[in-house]
Amino acid sequence: MNVFVAGATGVLGRRLVEQLTGRNHSVVGLTRDARGDEVVDECGGEPRRGDVLDRESLIDTAADCDVLIHAATAIPTGTKPTDEEWVLNDRVRVEGARNLVSVANQVGADRLLQQSITWLARRPDGSPYDENAPPNPNRVTRSALDAERVVRKGGKKHGFEVGILRCGWFYAPESTHTRQMGSGLLDGKYPILGGGLLGRRDAMLSIVHVEDAARAFTTASESNPTGIWHVTDDRPVTLSTFLRSFADRLDAPEPRRIPGWLARPIVGKSSVRLLTNSAPTSNERFRETFDWEPRFPTYREGLEAVVETWRDEGILSDVGDGYEWRDD
Repeated sequence: MNVFVAGATGVLGRRLVEQLTGRNHSVVGLTRDARGDEVVDECGGEPRRGDVLDRESLIDTAADCDVLIHAATAIPTGTKPTDEEWVLNDRVRVEGARNLVSVANQVGADRLLQQSITWLARRPDGSPYDENAPPNPNRVTRSALDAERVVRKGGKKHGFEVGILRCGWFYAPESTHTRQMGSGLLDGKYPILGGGLLGRRDAMLSIVHVEDAARAFTTASESNPTGIWHVTDDRPVTLSTFLRSFADRLDAPEPRRIPGWLARPIVGKSSVRLLTNSAPTSNERFRETFDWEPRFPTYREGLEAVVETWRDEGILSDVGDGYEWRDD
């Protein structure tokens, strides 16, 4: 196939380009600068310049492509994201979806895949939910839901297939957020945020290693079922368990626990909301539809791979009684 990837230089997009080209597909990766060209080329794809917010720039870049994938986001990576940063992410999600729907119709694509997030449908009481649960968006997740609706409506109107892959919370060795977590744990500065007045209530999260998310998109691009699917690993985990396990693998101090409300002025209410409210879901429907299973079935295998990669790349340096962070 000929596949177009918007967001090809991001954490998910890079892996996606690598996996698609590894399965002998021709992949066009959307780029905006010379460094982006290098990234896509290194992953085996063909870089083409354009902007997901500029529809006209996408027409030539996506020409002759059978499948279009919207994996572009602008998730803030700062400690306390501003509203302006979230607005940009909203635009990338929603305007980008509108532009790709228009371009999919114009170039005659057969299929459009949209990246989304599982926690836009989490239940107010923190109970388990699936793809049939009614949406329950907040300020940050509203644009993900809006983008879903844009591509579903576009598929019905123009006649191309639509697949929406709602992914769990991403982690990977190259993820900025995962690196911030690893560095912070080693410094003893990455706490466990808990719900409730005293911070004793643990949130249950559904997560997925980015490699498995990319494998899911690759699998879905090679098939023709339409619908919405949750892409996660096999077992939800509490933030407390995840961080303590991560700290153990890094030989870092055990992270302290603080109430989420106390951290709100430092990290912002959106981050606190994400990490202190349970959102347990399952990959069962995706597994059954595509005969897929994650390479990293739980956080245990995934974190082991993250730390091993960091050791191999020299990001973690063994200093005898533990590790030192050396990411320059």
